[in-house]
Amino acid sequence: MIAAILSTGTELTRGELLNSNATWLAAELTLLDAKVTTILTVGDCEDRIAEAFQQLSLGHDVVVCTGGLGPTTDDLTAASLARAAGVGLETHEPSLLAIKNRLLAVGRSLTATNAKQADLPQGSIALPNTAGTAPGFSFRFNRATVYCLPGVPSEMKAMFEACVEPRLEKAGQVCIQVVIRTFGMPESAVNDALRSVEGKFGVTLGYRVHFPELQVKVLAMRNSTREASELAGAAANAVCEILGSRVVYARGNATLPAVLGKMLRERQLRFGCAESCTGGSVSALLTEEPGISDVFVGSVVAYSNEVKERLLGVPGQLIAEHGAVSAAVALSMAEGARRALGCDWSLAITGIAGPTGETPSKPVGTVHFGVSGPNLSRHHHRVFHGERTRVQRAAAFSGLNWLRCLLDDPTAEPV
Repeated sequence: MIAAILSTGTELTRGELLNSNATWLAAELTLLDAKVTTILTVGDCEDRIAEAFQQLSLGHDVVVCTGGLGPTTDDLTAASLARAAGVGLETHEPSLLAIKNRLLAVGRSLTATNAKQADLPQGSIALPNTAGTAPGFSFRFNRATVYCLPGVPSEMKAMFEACVEPRLEKAGQVCIQVVIRTFGMPESAVNDALRSVEGKFGVTLGYRVHFPELQVKVLAMRNSTREASELAGAAANAVCEILGSRVVYARGNATLPAVLGKMLRERQLRFGCAESCTGGSVSALLTEEPGISDVFVGSVVAYSNEVKERLLGVPGQLIAEHGAVSAAVALSMAEGARRALGCDWSLAITGIAGPTGETPSKPVGTVHFGVSGPNLSRHHHRVFHGERTRVQRAAAFSGLNWLRCLLDDPTAEPV
């Protein structure tokens, strides 16, 4: 299967936005055993977009286009493809109703501008948009099946996975993919560790970095769903065994905070945290998860030494002797948070996120972690690399992942 990716939008051709959609799609199509030979970006010009559709549809089996499906005058994808194919536009009534209902849900009414999004090339098949208003669509043109998706990355990804990916399974075969979510091991090291899996099981492995996590995708293609599922499952089990439970935290779509929340919920435990250098990043990650309030009680963002002393009970003498970024203070913060918040487990993080504040013995990226739990008090420290926000995000994930491991094994070492 020969594939092409077409991105539309003057904001892309001017360099105002990074074309992350094309990168993501290329990786996904490759995992589906498609050979991506062309990635084309065209500005908001109906003539040029129509020409691109004509050119790509002649030389490819699949064309995936993103962008230009919205309500404004520079959203030209549907009209351009219809023009290239010599057909008209027609209103897709179910899509129009879906747009109307979505707008009503947020207190807005349907206008002619919004309704334009339901005008699709005659003969196309609408693809529902569960994350936005503009429907996508597929259209058979020359040699290719053309899939037109929204340009908003979250909408595009959801539509591709729900509507396009199932249609692109290799002819005559069933494609089953298992996603394994990992943290704490570099991509190159994971690749080296899993080098034998593809040959042993006859599967394809793919990797996607979403800092600071790494997803390992196990793709199996066989003549039946049962065969593909069994093969993908066996290979995924091997991946998990090789990498180990400290690195692998989930399969599928579960996030690290969701996994941790489930573990706490099953054990009927409550959790809180004390953050200094991460400034609330741990709390933000946790509270993105619906229902986390039944296990997460809250957080103290103790950025100043005064707050560490007054709210967490960290002795001022301890800070004076060891410094705010130290093992002693991290442990005291964790114990203080557990007392102040009345929870079963607590995590504390203190460090130097940069770009200033380093000392000869404590470079930028130095982070100390403290965990306090029933009959347990543990510390570790890491030196993370990168700019400030990367240090903060890596530290937040590292703390949550270590706590996940400690819930199963109080002797667990961090990755």
